[in-house]
Amino acid sequence: MSDTTDSPKTGAQTLVSTLVSQGVDICFANPGTSEMHFLAALDNPAMKSVLCLFEGVATGAADGWYRMTDRPASTLLHLGPGLANGLANIHNAKRASSGMVNIVGEHSSKHLQYDAPLTSDIEGLARPLSHWVRRVDSAHSIAWDATAAVQAASSHPGQIATLILPGDASWQQAGETLPVPPVTRQGRVPDAARIAHVAKVLRSGEPALLILANKATRGTALALAGKVGAATGCRLGSQFFTARLERGAGRTPLERIPYAVPQAIAFLKQFKHLITMETVEPVAFFSYPDQPSLLKSPDTQVHTLAERDEDSARALEMLLDELGATAIAGLTQPRIDTPCPTGALAPIPIAHALAHAIPAGCIVVDESLTTGRETMGYTMGAAPHDLINNMGGSIGYSPPVATGVALACPDRPVLCMVGDGSAMYTIQALWTQARENLNVTTVIFANRKYAILQAEFTNMRAGTAPGKQARAMIEIDNPTIDWLAMAKSMGLPARAVETVEDFTRAMIEGLAEPGPKLIEVRL
Repeated sequence: MSDTTDSPKTGAQTLVSTLVSQGVDICFANPGTSEMHFLAALDNPAMKSVLCLFEGVATGAADGWYRMTDRPASTLLHLGPGLANGLANIHNAKRASSGMVNIVGEHSSKHLQYDAPLTSDIEGLARPLSHWVRRVDSAHSIAWDATAAVQAASSHPGQIATLILPGDASWQQAGETLPVPPVTRQGRVPDAARIAHVAKVLRSGEPALLILANKATRGTALALAGKVGAATGCRLGSQFFTARLERGAGRTPLERIPYAVPQAIAFLKQFKHLITMETVEPVAFFSYPDQPSLLKSPDTQVHTLAERDEDSARALEMLLDELGATAIAGLTQPRIDTPCPTGALAPIPIAHALAHAIPAGCIVVDESLTTGRETMGYTMGAAPHDLINNMGGSIGYSPPVATGVALACPDRPVLCMVGDGSAMYTIQALWTQARENLNVTTVIFANRKYAILQAEFTNMRAGTAPGKQARAMIEIDNPTIDWLAMAKSMGLPARAVETVEDFTRAMIEGLAEPGPKLIEVRL
């Protein structure tokens, strides 16, 4: 890594070398005129630069990078409109507790008074979706500003840091810079009295569900949760969407709380106690007429084992010690060999195809929405893999996130599942995948409609069925998107499948071969 004491000549060079010294060594960029000096500074060999053709791809890729490395990436965005283009996936990253350092270019200080066409309130745009916002005052302060941004982004849980870089601060000489303190990445130690209370609840024998989220759904914390389940009979679960879940054969199995409100209420009704780790009690994704927002039964009690900013593994260690169960073997998911399915394409055969085809070590980035709602229950016994979900609900997240994931883990296959409507939001990610030769297999479920909205039309009781005009707003078959031509134009090989056998074969072959490719599943 570069040392900030090397005294680079410009503020931009100081900024890049400071980011690198603090562990931020990749930048997802969509630059403009005001960022040319920062662009020149990216020639630092310790910083990897990745060009994205849309700012929402850059911010989504930074989210994916963090989810696999627990280290923030940087983005480079062009003034207020560039930041605005990236906000949807910044929202998703914030909901996933992903750390990110956004560098947003700005006009030079002397130019702002003239209200040039691209002048905007960048702070006003950034603050609702950023935990930390700062405007650089001068090149002399830039090392400290950058360090503060990385400190914020690297906290637990991860945070969105936005650093606004005026052009003059970028091109002026920084002068001598002082050494800056290293970044710390530690969660708080949980309260011992709270741990003792949860242990008492679990000893009661009353039905309990331990709900894991964020860093509790992987690594040491997940394995320790398996010990708690084995020791107490407590059920283990997760919210319907998770930032990153390690699952499959040999790992601690978690039950997924259903998405649909009636099914979620029925599932949670059986528990007297809900115990949360780095999350809150289950809440409906939307508000529906005559349906509750909170999904638990009124007499169900909610207990916190680990707050969002606490060390989940430490909390579970303390709990096992309190229970006297540190030596117990944890629960593990057995391998379930799913035969290759046959017949027509439908949600359950597609789920069986995934269970059959997912290779060990695969990272599944899921935005399949309608098609994939039933998938995960059928893939619990697949080969060990990671699952990444959209925590914020702003669609068009999975191709960009898969891009960042593949750059973070170049030796692991990545399976990106997305509906055709969602894919069109950030299809530019395919170009970056081809440019970087990333190991991403993108599966497009092409039903030629916003099928999830057809279901939500009924759930919202907007009518018995959409009328002609309403139906036209949720169908995308006129004209039909040519996904094979789209992939070719972006530099990817592609194939279409119309049977579940062909789909299974295409996935196995695609995930085994390096480089990006696309599979259109014609439903």
